[in-house]
Amino acid sequence: MPDRNPPTASGAGSAVPSPLHDYLCSPFTALGKTRDVYRTGSGPAVIVISEIPGITPKTAEFGRRVASIGCTAVLPHLFGTPGAEPTAANSMKVVAQACISREFATLARRRTSPITAWLRALARSAHSECGGPGVGAIGMCLTGGFALAMMVDEIVLAPVLSQPSLPFPLGAERKADVGVSDSDLARARQRCEDEDLCVLGLRFSGDRVSPAERFQRLRTELGDHFVAVEIDSSSNNSEGYRSAAHSVLTEDLRDEPGSATRAALDQVLDLFRSKLLPQ
Repeated sequence: MPDRNPPTASGAGSAVPSPLHDYLCSPFTALGKTRDVYRTGSGPAVIVISEIPGITPKTAEFGRRVASIGCTAVLPHLFGTPGAEPTAANSMKVVAQACISREFATLARRRTSPITAWLRALARSAHSECGGPGVGAIGMCLTGGFALAMMVDEIVLAPVLSQPSLPFPLGAERKADVGVSDSDLARARQRCEDEDLCVLGLRFSGDRVSPAERFQRLRTELGDHFVAVEIDSSSNNSEGYRSAAHSVLTEDLRDEPGSATRAALDQVLDLFRSKLLPQ
């Protein structure tokens, strides 16, 4: 099927552009599963895997920031309604669906979510189409650890884990689990050492959904190849981030020069530049 533009939403007396109005949408099929994929920009591909409840307007805006540096932002539609504003009801619905889906390892320890195999196929296809030395990959929240699992494929050169939340941190062992199998973790560690790759992780310091123990485990496993950005969200923090702040690059992003979240965003974009774009 050819690329198509997302539809506009009906407004009072006029059409209101969709939050994805400047993206092209086309289906992608791999491993017997077809899903819509939204793209914008040109240049090497960055796979942007949205958080709960789906591709929100702020996720789409992050994709535009990726495109602005000279990359193609590739946003697969995995759950939710593309372009919809996040609500508590939508989030709870998606969490409930994920908990019963075989594609997401929400509670199992030392297990890679099966959906990452489809995402790796998408990355290979996007790399073939977009060119460049490889691809970037960023997961957020429920999908936060997926970029680590995607490092099984050598084309993934710039992995970012934003507030990784799987497995759900119920108990000490799950808090310290990084959401991939032992073999996939060993492959990521070996690639980091052999190719001098950097795995970038982002979280707010008070985020219980993405606990500090998980980042400590990544430090232990990957050493200096894991770069942790932990933004202060403690009580009375200097920038006024809410204690429940979670989404570093989207819903809780303070897009102002000098802010900690803006610095985190810039660090993510710098990683994509350094690994994917000509110097």
